[in-house]
Amino acid sequence: MTPWTPPPGTRGLIFDCDGTLADTMPIHFRAWKTMLDPHGIPFTEPRFYSLGGMPTSKIIRLLSDESGIILDDMDGMMDRKEALFVQHFLTDVKGIENVVQIAESFRNVLPMAVASGGYRRIVEKTLTQLNVHDWFDAILCAEDTVLHKPEPDVFLEAARRIDVEPKYCVAFEDTDIGLEAIRRAGMTGVDVRPWLPVGHGGRLQGVESALLSR
Repeated sequence: MTPWTPPPGTRGLIFDCDGTLADTMPIHFRAWKTMLDPHGIPFTEPRFYSLGGMPTSKIIRLLSDESGIILDDMDGMMDRKEALFVQHFLTDVKGIENVVQIAESFRNVLPMAVASGGYRRIVEKTLTQLNVHDWFDAILCAEDTVLHKPEPDVFLEAARRIDVEPKYCVAFEDTDIGLEAIRRAGMTGVDVRPWLPVGHGGRLQGVESALLSR
């Protein structure tokens, strides 16, 4: 990979976690399918990637409404899904190499934060597994804001925590929902999907470099 150069004026970097720093999305999808199939709720891989960045509880409610299947224990289903995901950590979770390299290059150079739609106990386990947890000045998760992606709140709060105005932040994401949140926050966005391993549902085929947007 050619060394990544931030746009002029960049004063802070913000990273999504799942699918951006960590190659976790296929593992999450396996956990979702294992949890949902006994309930008869359909969940395709393209649909899964289209909801990337949305908290688990909101996805369960959305799928229940869409399918018309009434679920009596949504909290239990959320816990079951997260537990299934954690079972795969030690052997399956790896970093997205190009994104991790960027974060490593700018640690202690620019203030950096994580802005995730995931729950804190899972996000922090993921970052610890990758040995990058202490690279970041702030870690924002689903519990930290009332509104979630595509609303800009998690990115705006991340910018506030690292004391950088949003217009001077560059944020990295792997989903349309996340990139829309970045746009609404007034930040420069980097779509990392061209850097994902081939075969991932979120992978854009035939693109060789990440895309900047605003």
